[in-house]
Amino acid sequence: MLKKLLLALCIGGLSLSACAADNDAAPVAGSAVPPAAQQMVRQAIRSLAANVQVDSIEPAPMPGFYQVIAAGQMLYVSTDGKYAMHGDVLDLQSKHNLGDDAWARFRKAELAKVPASERIVFAPPNPKYTISVFTDVNCGFCRALHEHVAAFNKEGIAVEYLAWPREGLVTTAGRPTPTYTEMVSVWCAKDRKAAFTAAKEGHAPAPATCTNPVKDQFNLGVKLGVNGTPAIYGPDGRVLGGYVTPEQLLQALKRGG
Repeated sequence: MLKKLLLALCIGGLSLSACAADNDAAPVAGSAVPPAAQQMVRQAIRSLAANVQVDSIEPAPMPGFYQVIAAGQMLYVSTDGKYAMHGDVLDLQSKHNLGDDAWARFRKAELAKVPASERIVFAPPNPKYTISVFTDVNCGFCRALHEHVAAFNKEGIAVEYLAWPREGLVTTAGRPTPTYTEMVSVWCAKDRKAAFTAAKEGHAPAPATCTNPVKDQFNLGVKLGVNGTPAIYGPDGRVLGGYVTPEQLLQALKRGG
């Protein structure tokens, strides 16, 4: 099962970055895990899926394991490299998912690398909160969410959109998917916000091409574990859900995600 989960992205052709060769990868920057132990973790993961990229390695909150993020999956690898687990691990006293904090740190750091100039931003003058939303212009729940954007702004919430075409980047025939092509046209429009809102209302954008971040943002979403849209992340990197009302979103932000 674990091997199938790791290989799913690679076999499905969803993300080249998630399946990049990792054989000679440098140690994960900022990790508290020694380089030799990191290499051992990579070898353990490689025994399951040879070309999956390992993005984060940390000491796990429970003894005897490392906490690993690879190809959008949270894994636990034993410190001797003999065992690997996939799935949620709960602290039975606090009832807390031990993976949540690591995911939040990882997502916050990765999202911080995406400049506002590459996002489509709807923001009030002095926002209290900023959310990152992976979206698809043809997704029904994404369209419903965008109908609330003025209400989000009124509550002091800035909405920063990133592209995540649910069809992926290419068809089985190797051609760009229709949604990917449409989202490139939106990101390349002279007035991206107007083109974005029009697309959400069912009006196809005028065809356009340019140097654009759609592919990179899609691959980033895969790396962060996005598997559907809308996918909303708070300023601390925590998941805030999919479709939410302004009231629900504001309450989640006040709770800290």
